[in-house]
Amino acid sequence: MLFNEYYTAENHGPYELFALGDFKLTSGQTLEKAQLAYSVYGELNEDRSNAILFTIMFSGTSKNMAHYIGPGKALDPEKYCIILPNQLGNGISSSPHNTDGEQAMENFPQLSIADDVIAQHQLLTEKFKLTQLQLVTGWSMGAQQTLEWAIRYPEMVKRAAPIAGTAQCTPHNSLYVDVFSEALSSDPQFNQGAYTSAHSCEAGLKRLAHVFALMGVCPEFYKQQQWQRLGFESQQACMKNFWEAWFKPMDPNALLCMAHKWQTGDSSVLANGSLEQALKGITAKTFMIAFAQDMFVPPADMAYEQQFIPHSEIKIVPSLMGHFAMLGLFEEDFAAIDGLFAELLSH
Repeated sequence: MLFNEYYTAENHGPYELFALGDFKLTSGQTLEKAQLAYSVYGELNEDRSNAILFTIMFSGTSKNMAHYIGPGKALDPEKYCIILPNQLGNGISSSPHNTDGEQAMENFPQLSIADDVIAQHQLLTEKFKLTQLQLVTGWSMGAQQTLEWAIRYPEMVKRAAPIAGTAQCTPHNSLYVDVFSEALSSDPQFNQGAYTSAHSCEAGLKRLAHVFALMGVCPEFYKQQQWQRLGFESQQACMKNFWEAWFKPMDPNALLCMAHKWQTGDSSVLANGSLEQALKGITAKTFMIAFAQDMFVPPADMAYEQQFIPHSEIKIVPSLMGHFAMLGLFEEDFAAIDGLFAELLSH
């Protein structure tokens, strides 16, 4: 175990832990004494019919999406019970650095998007006794989880809103994961995941941050100096105090654990390798929400999958923040996304 003060309730709470026990993975391995961290906003009604599941993206925790929840917003905790489960391997759920024994650090098992969804299903059915979800949503890797949910457990998912993500990782997206993973692991201190200090891989994390800065927003963001809207006086200040600051405190093994899930995400395995058939099995009313200038997951990638999903629509949000429009740092981005949640929940 390698303590990292970043992954504490002080920074990411409030959250609770659900004991999954010795959790059987889709790889055939077992994640020993697995724990799933989750946050809850609102309360279940008497017949447990008002639950919403909000899944979490690469590098993030439940705290990073909580700003979409609140009175007067579409995800209103006075009306809904909103549950945000953290990914396995994300730093506060069972992860390489917070695991003891033979599975610690570089020996942590490889996980899949399906593992996350199966763990979440166990949480929702055992802890909350749920049989239906009014909405499943999530951004980026959260969208991968959302689509896996809609395909794997169609009887539970009434509505789905995958945001800037696909059910099957595309070749271009897979290449991107290779690039940022290599940038991180190229740090000499990484030592194949066997580093001995929580913050010894600063150079690798900085390189990863620069790759995200390149692809996370669109070229016009920099050309039009949109970083000024975020409160930065220069592009260099944005690089240091936004991109580098985001990744600097994080655990490299946790990031690489999530990256593997991102890259290998493929819900077509639920339909014998046919993506089309897997998507056709979705019964939820679905909004595929894309960001117009997204260089991770271009709208065309989402539109390709949307054509196979019954009862679905493609919704495109214009933003120079590209993939990172979901952070809602521009008022109009937040309003557009909140509005789409409201529209979908009205169906």
